[in-house]
Amino acid sequence: MRNDALKIFSAAVRAVQPRYLLARHIRWQQDKLLLGEQLFAQGDINKVFIIGAGKASAAMAREAEIVLGSRTDDGVVVTKYGHGFTLNTIRCIEAGHPVPDENSLLGGREMIRLVKNAGEKDVVIALISGGASALVVDCPPGVLLPELQIVFKRLLQCGATIEEMNTVRKHLSAGIKGGQLMRTAWPATVINFILSDVIGDPLDSIASGPTVADRSTFADAWDIIRKYQLAEKLPVSIIRWLHLGLNKQIPETPKPGDPIFTKSFNYLIGTNRIALEAAAETARSLRYTPVIVTDALKGEAREKAQELVAQVRQYDGPRPACLLLGGETTVTVNHPGKGGRNQEFALAALIALQQAFPDSEKLPVLLSAGTDGTDGPTDAAGAVVDAAVIKQAAQRVLTAEDYLTRNDSWNFFHQAGGHIITGPTFTNVMDIVVVLIP
Repeated sequence: MRNDALKIFSAAVRAVQPRYLLARHIRWQQDKLLLGEQLFAQGDINKVFIIGAGKASAAMAREAEIVLGSRTDDGVVVTKYGHGFTLNTIRCIEAGHPVPDENSLLGGREMIRLVKNAGEKDVVIALISGGASALVVDCPPGVLLPELQIVFKRLLQCGATIEEMNTVRKHLSAGIKGGQLMRTAWPATVINFILSDVIGDPLDSIASGPTVADRSTFADAWDIIRKYQLAEKLPVSIIRWLHLGLNKQIPETPKPGDPIFTKSFNYLIGTNRIALEAAAETARSLRYTPVIVTDALKGEAREKAQELVAQVRQYDGPRPACLLLGGETTVTVNHPGKGGRNQEFALAALIALQQAFPDSEKLPVLLSAGTDGTDGPTDAAGAVVDAAVIKQAAQRVLTAEDYLTRNDSWNFFHQAGGHIITGPTFTNVMDIVVVLIP
């Protein structure tokens, strides 16, 4: 059953690979270029620029170059370390994630430089995927990178949702996030192809919405800072900048109705739902009855894991069954352990499964993993829980509750087995949970 769970997860990841998705949206129709639903005659375009940011951006750029060939004039994409490719015309920069580094600043500068040079008859193709909010940054006036890094770290540790984190990030950007890239690119046409790593696929939150009108405000960002009691923990320069925005001494991010968005076209090409449907198809081929429970899983990882195990215990449908969930939980880090949300989810589920299914022969198999191949600051995509993991933990006298308390799920699975190691997958549509019920 563990092998089946891995096959089902792999099918989900495969379905949202850029090589499958992008070719459907960028293609030639004789001598005309179709970008999404926008059709351009050769004479209508002066230059074609490609920009991108996110864990999948280099893979997306590689596919775009294959289709466009020599028609690409210039480009820059920023991706996570280990996720890059050697490209023909497009410069690929690898940068820090989930905390930005100097290369993140470099990527932001290069992106701004390129789109500033785009004119009215130029087309900018933007390739956006999850992770871009950290991978590309531009510091507001008076803010230094180390100060911005503190904000990113605090947001990651406090349990904030990705939407909340991105609301703050948008208002700590002076020229990219929250639709501000469109100000820089005007009057060029910008066509955006997007892989979603946010529940509900809100375009203004994915990658902090660089090409989308922003409905959030400085007041919203400040409310989030207060909600998680971060005001006393952030640098003075950050607080000063947010207060300038609150007092309307600096411009807000561009809002719906701003004319700069009349030349912006956004296409959502990859989602968690697409991955789940592919997983369900594979589960069916393996003789399981698939049930897609949700593509909006969110909340504290350990709590959601306990709730899921309660659902599994009450399941009374056809067997063997495959329950599928997608989304992105959060972890409030209270101790200096090592792990990520998927490993913490799996560890909490292990504890609950042992209590709910004392008979190991009836024990379901549970897998939780990130479609990007990375779970938190670790080398694992996630973890799988089955009877073999529980047996190994018992032999090594590992107390799962102690590791969960210490936020140390990686070290538990490192010893008990169960880690899922995929390496970079070159896509990112949040997480997948697979539960196989015998």
